[in-house]
Amino acid sequence: MLAEQDAFEAERNARMVKAVYVYEAPLRLWHWVNALAITVLAITGYFIGKPLPSLSGDPSEQYLMGWIRFLHFAAAYVFAIGFIGRIYWAIVGNHHARQIFLLPILNRHWWSEVFYELKWYLFMVKEPKKYVGHNPLAQLMMFLFFTVGAVYMIITGFALYGEGLGVGSWADQMFGWAIAVLGGNSMQMHSMHRLGMWVTLCFVLVHVYAAIREDIMSRQSLISTMISGWRMFKD
Repeated sequence: MLAEQDAFEAERNARMVKAVYVYEAPLRLWHWVNALAITVLAITGYFIGKPLPSLSGDPSEQYLMGWIRFLHFAAAYVFAIGFIGRIYWAIVGNHHARQIFLLPILNRHWWSEVFYELKWYLFMVKEPKKYVGHNPLAQLMMFLFFTVGAVYMIITGFALYGEGLGVGSWADQMFGWAIAVLGGNSMQMHSMHRLGMWVTLCFVLVHVYAAIREDIMSRQSLISTMISGWRMFKD
């Protein structure tokens, strides 16, 4: 509890200055590589679920779906390895690197800030609050839709990947249990993985909208912060 109070006190003190170094270089690099991986995964995943029409010419000369699957698998490896690296940096990085993994759910002040931010996004209050790292509502949403969502997508995705590699492969041994939980229903796992893709895309849209909105309305940098690492307070 004392550590949480100290963190909130540090947040309040930091709001009094014009610029604070928040996101370290490894975290910023991960963010943009991860964004690219999600983009590739979403596009290729969509076409894997709804393949393109047959192409003209000799079938032996056509490998379009093969390349789409290859890009999907390659991006999945980047996404999964990057997530493991992100967990590592949450351990060795600064306080802000841990925000999307650890929620102070027992802290009443944190919850009051969550609901205040919700009212701010719903245009129910006139003045925004300043935060050095993620605001509490963003922290909660990142945990639910990215941290938990990433684990969900990795498990369901590599469970399906294990089917292609074959019984006894590393992916089958590590993630094949997920299909077994569904009674061996691979098609249901495909549907669950695809649903996860649409949920992720909806989150990405809200995430981008919120970042642009806060940059303008809250008078504090968000987009440039993920490039330079510095949070700039414009007022």
